[in-house]
Amino acid sequence: MKRANGLSKAEVEINRQKFGANIINYENKSGFWRLLVESLGDPIIKILLIVLAVKTVFLFESFDWFETLGIVIAIALASLISTLSEYGSEKAFEKMQEETARIKCKVRREDSIEEIFWEDVVVGDLVILSSGDRIPADGVVLEGVITVDESSFTGENKDVEKFITNKVFRGSVVLNGNANIQVTNVGINTKYGDIAQELLNKNPESPLKIRLRELAKIISRIGYVGAILVFFSYLFSVIFVANSFNFNIIVKVLTTPHIIFGHLIYALTLAVTIIIVSVPEGLPMMIALVLSSNMKRMVKNNVLVRRMVGVETAGSINVLFSDKTGTITKGKMEVVGIFLGTGEVYRHYEDLMMYPRFSKYVFENMKLNNESKLDKNDQIIGGNITDKAFMEFAKKYVCNYSIIKHNYFNSVKKYSSVVIDDGVKHELIKGAPEKLLPKINFFYDKNGSKRLVDKLVIQNAIDKYMKMGYRVLLLADKPDINSESLIFISLVFLKDEINDQACEAVKLISDAGVHIIMITGDSKETAVNIGREIGLISNQDDIVLQSSDLELMSDEMIEQKFDKIKIIARALPKDKSRLVKIAENIGKVVGMTGDGVNDAPALKCANVGFARGSGSEVSKEAADIVILDNNLLSIGKAILYGRTIFKSIRKFIIFQLTMNLCALTLSILGPFLGINTPVTVMQMLWINMIMDTLAGLAFSFEPPLKEYMKIKPIKKEESILNSYMYSNILVTGIYTAFLLVFFLKFPLFKNIFRYNVEDKYLMTAFFGLFVFSGVFNSFNARTNRINIFANITKNIPFLVIILFIVIVQVFLLYCGGTIFRTYGLTFKEFMCMLVLAVSVLPVDIIRKLYLKRKNKNVGV
Repeated sequence: MKRANGLSKAEVEINRQKFGANIINYENKSGFWRLLVESLGDPIIKILLIVLAVKTVFLFESFDWFETLGIVIAIALASLISTLSEYGSEKAFEKMQEETARIKCKVRREDSIEEIFWEDVVVGDLVILSSGDRIPADGVVLEGVITVDESSFTGENKDVEKFITNKVFRGSVVLNGNANIQVTNVGINTKYGDIAQELLNKNPESPLKIRLRELAKIISRIGYVGAILVFFSYLFSVIFVANSFNFNIIVKVLTTPHIIFGHLIYALTLAVTIIIVSVPEGLPMMIALVLSSNMKRMVKNNVLVRRMVGVETAGSINVLFSDKTGTITKGKMEVVGIFLGTGEVYRHYEDLMMYPRFSKYVFENMKLNNESKLDKNDQIIGGNITDKAFMEFAKKYVCNYSIIKHNYFNSVKKYSSVVIDDGVKHELIKGAPEKLLPKINFFYDKNGSKRLVDKLVIQNAIDKYMKMGYRVLLLADKPDINSESLIFISLVFLKDEINDQACEAVKLISDAGVHIIMITGDSKETAVNIGREIGLISNQDDIVLQSSDLELMSDEMIEQKFDKIKIIARALPKDKSRLVKIAENIGKVVGMTGDGVNDAPALKCANVGFARGSGSEVSKEAADIVILDNNLLSIGKAILYGRTIFKSIRKFIIFQLTMNLCALTLSILGPFLGINTPVTVMQMLWINMIMDTLAGLAFSFEPPLKEYMKIKPIKKEESILNSYMYSNILVTGIYTAFLLVFFLKFPLFKNIFRYNVEDKYLMTAFFGLFVFSGVFNSFNARTNRINIFANITKNIPFLVIILFIVIVQVFLLYCGGTIFRTYGLTFKEFMCMLVLAVSVLPVDIIRKLYLKRKNKNVGV
């Protein structure tokens, strides 16, 4: 509906009902309860839920409420911590997006101009656009001419002119000019919304979840094998060993239903207990804790994690597709040189101001022949990236001349100009050298004098700097506005400068074994220059491709050359998604950076999507992580934190599985050795609290060490358990189990711990030995170094928590009484128990020395 005076209120409501509101719901937001339910899909939690069900169904009569309560608490805490962290992070992200959602625009309704929020725009509205405005919906130009930035859709840093009947798209920015448009599509029906719909696809499964599923399989197998061994070992013990292998008695036991049935039920109870013991109940909660604590630390480093698995996955990426503009470069054009007709180059405002007669021509042209303006706070508003760069360079210069006429830039003539009167009426021109240089015969020297020009000098400078990746514009003066003859003022060299920390970031990420591929819309020559400058291209084998090259190559051909590809120039939006899929197809863990609407599908497709904080809303919606400062170095920090998290998880797994293996070994050997209940239910509840909650907290604060960035990324298919971990778990777990059995059965200890009186002091010491062995082993687990105190001061919470465990354990040994079956120890008894517990340290040091000697000290 085309109306010069705009829609009426009634028409607004009709169109809103008919075509919908100008709102984009990117995806069905996961509420708190939905996130909570999703968290129960964790592989380890699934095992715990199955164990809980087995206990409930098969062991109802002898239901162990304390053990069951421990499992329920472990599931609840892990799910709640995970849910609260992700829900809180999503709320923080939504708050960050609110400002964008409340942008206003000007519309004409009922013959008056109103300022309304974007979400109130409807189909048929007449929107009034001017320089600096963002277009609120798709529409058609009715009158006027504007230049818009559509780079978020096209990926090209190119200004596009829009005339009458041309289409414009939501999210594009008006660089200069004025126009009225009629809205044709709103909300999800816009081009912007169409891309947003692609975000409904699920993210690829994270490497951590894949590895946890494999770990769950390994643990369940160990549990089943252990359960079978305990089941038959108990039956063998009570049927054969207890009856001294007397054939007649054995037959009687086997043929007496109530006796054999009782043994079978108890054996089944022990078997299920073994499955429970083998499952690391605290692992899901520890993962939630370590992800949550590191998410908070990362925000301080300008990294906002939207999805918890994103940060751990970041530590596993081995390919990073990085945008150039705004990530490797600063993302804004800057004036970096002024070239005079004499061949001299000046790079700073102050240098030019030494020659006032000449600088007057430069700064008047830059400031007056410009669509950008300075507000009352000297902030630059409006204009395209070139205008903003010129205004930034010349903003200190004061011009008091009025503009008589302004001729705006267009794609045909390729220049803009202003006619001013500074005592003499003349025209200042700014534009493409190839259009203006043929009309030049003279130039101004630095004293402002007119001299004959040598065009070859100027042309050589143009060719040289363009090959180096600079944008080159020519400034000229037309003293006689009725003449075609121009006087050369200067060339202006502009460049999107390399980010100050880009070289450091590229080195850091490359040293970490991550293959960086720069994707840019720039020419091949410009891209190669930047690649060399930041150290991305270092040898002749490095491959630089253009979009046109990719077009001619099959996926298989790209896969063969993939590891040598460094740059994709003249890239199109479709190239990004294709490359991400190819990389994932060959087993890579892919990180992708982006800021434009066109980047959203690739960000969603990648294992980890990194959106720039200054990017489009739809790109941030698609991403797992938002880099708030747009800095490639912050992506390096995200990788470091991801690796730290994975190592912390592995350290905790070593600690918990070692204690689990110890308990499992005791349970298997116990029936043969006459050890039925070495640890009471209340003692096991405290031990579970140490293994689950407290140890999870302690390991979740492990520091991010720069040395982690010198290690190659872990392969996607690599198990969470490596050979180093297996050796640690097996050696320390089995040693501790035999130490505990030896402690109970060796006569010397019975004498030391007053066993002749009664066994309560021996069992008190046994409880202390079990816990303190675990405490000392936590120091072994947290580092693969011989020095177990390496970097310990960087994790103060670890020391505080360990100290808390020690204090509580000492309190329980002396004050636990009948509840904890503890009755205190003499100083001699306590020290003997402590020395035995400390022995886990030298045992593990010997293991580390052996691995180091064999060059197998891979660590966690």
